[in-house]
Amino acid sequence: MLRPISEQETAENMRSTYPTGNVSVRMAEASFPAPFSPGLEFNSPAHGTWNIVHTGMLVPGAQQIYVCAYNCMRGVVLTAAEMNASDRFSFVILSERDLILENLEDVTIEGVTDVIRKLNRRPPAVFLFTVCVHHFAGCDLRRIYRTLETRFPDIVFVRCYMDPIMQKLSLTPDQKLRKAMYDPLPMTDADPMSVSLIGSDLVLDETSDLKRILRHCGRRIRETPSCRTWEEYLQLACGSLILTIWPSAHYGAGKLAERLARPYLYLPSSFGYDEIERELQQMAKVLGEPETGLDSAAEQNDCERALHAAHAVIGDTTIELDYTFHPRPLGLARLLLAHGFRVETVYLDAISREEEEDYHWLREHAPTLQLTATNHVRSRVIPRDGGDRVLAIGQKAAWFAGTRHFVNLVQGGGLWGYDGIRRLATLMTDAFLHEKDTADLIIRKGWGCESCI
Repeated sequence: MLRPISEQETAENMRSTYPTGNVSVRMAEASFPAPFSPGLEFNSPAHGTWNIVHTGMLVPGAQQIYVCAYNCMRGVVLTAAEMNASDRFSFVILSERDLILENLEDVTIEGVTDVIRKLNRRPPAVFLFTVCVHHFAGCDLRRIYRTLETRFPDIVFVRCYMDPIMQKLSLTPDQKLRKAMYDPLPMTDADPMSVSLIGSDLVLDETSDLKRILRHCGRRIRETPSCRTWEEYLQLACGSLILTIWPSAHYGAGKLAERLARPYLYLPSSFGYDEIERELQQMAKVLGEPETGLDSAAEQNDCERALHAAHAVIGDTTIELDYTFHPRPLGLARLLLAHGFRVETVYLDAISREEEEDYHWLREHAPTLQLTATNHVRSRVIPRDGGDRVLAIGQKAAWFAGTRHFVNLVQGGGLWGYDGIRRLATLMTDAFLHEKDTADLIIRKGWGCESCI
C-alpha cells in the first residue's frame, strides 16, 4: 500500500544511501579550492543563470544547430522555446543506428545541410554544436566543417561544443563558446576611440565605473549584448582595446586580443576597494590617460554611506548568498561582514582561485561562516524554512533559504566597481522591504531574457 513519505524519512533515507561527504562546512575547516567531495549531484530549480543557448543567442542573426541524441536535446530545445527564440534554433537527432551502422561525419553533414536548406532565411552564421558522442566516435570534425563551408560559402560556421564530459580535464562548454563566438570577427583596423567589452551576457550598467571612465576619456564602448545586427556585431573587431570582466570569458577574450594584435585587459568585478582602484588605474594607463576622472576617496565614502544606510534598515537579519549572484561570493561575504551584516551561509560548490585572499580573510575573521554545497545530492533535503527571517542574495540562496526576500540578479547583473557596491546596497534594502514570488521567478531560465513561462 502506498503512503506519503515524510520529509524526515526522506532526509534519513538520503543520509543512509549517500553517507559520504559533507554538504556544509564551517569556514575554519573549509579546504581550498574544493571544500566538498565530488559525487552524485543535485540540481535545484533555480534556473536564472545563462547557459550556452542563451549566450549563443547574443550573436544577431546566427542560427544554432545542435547535433545530438534526444535525451541531451531536451534541455537546449526547451531553453530556446522558453526564451521565444525557437526560430533561431535547429537540431539534428542522432539515433543508435547512426552511431553503429552509419558514418557519423556524413550524418552530421547531411543533417546540417538539410536544416539550412529548410530555413526561411539564410543566416550569416551557424553555430554548429557537436557533442560528447562525436568525441567518443573519433569523429573527423575538420572534415565536417570543411565540407559545410564548401557547400555554403556565404555562411560563417562557428565551431561550438556541447561536451560536458570534457570540462573536468579541459575548458568547459561555456568557456569554449565564449571563445568560438568571437572567431568570426575579422582582421580590421583599430578605432583608437573605441573599446570592445566582450564575453558578458548582460550589458554593463551605464553608471558603472568602467563606463564613466570611458566617457571621461572620450571613448566609445561596444558590448556584445547590445549588438542588434550581424554588421554591428562584426564592429566589435574595431576596438583598440579588448576588455572583459567575466571570468569564463577570460580565455576567449585573450585569444581574440592576441589574434587581432590588440591590448587586452581582464578586469573582474570585485568588492574590495583596493582591487577596484588597481583595476581603474590599470584601465586609465592602458588608455594613455593620466587619471581616471573619478575621485576615489569620494567614491569610497559614498559606498560606506550606502552600506551604512542599508545596514540601518536590514539590521541583524540573517543573510545567505550564493555564487550564481556573482562570481566572487566570498568577496561579497567579506564586504558585508566587515560592515556589520549578519552573513551566515554562502552557497557554492568550489572556490575560485581569484578569491584566495578572501578565503584566508574569512577563515581568520569569520571562522563559523557556513559554506554549503548547491549540487551535493543531500542538498535536496536541506531544511528550507528561513522565511522572513532570511534575506537572500541570489536565486539559489533564496530557494535553499525558503525566503521571499531576495536580490534577484545573476552573473553580476551588470554591477561593477564602486557603483556596483552602491547598487548592491540599494538592491538589498529593497529586497528586505518587499517580497518577491520566489517560486515563479527562479524557474525562469536566463535572467534578463524574454521568458514565455
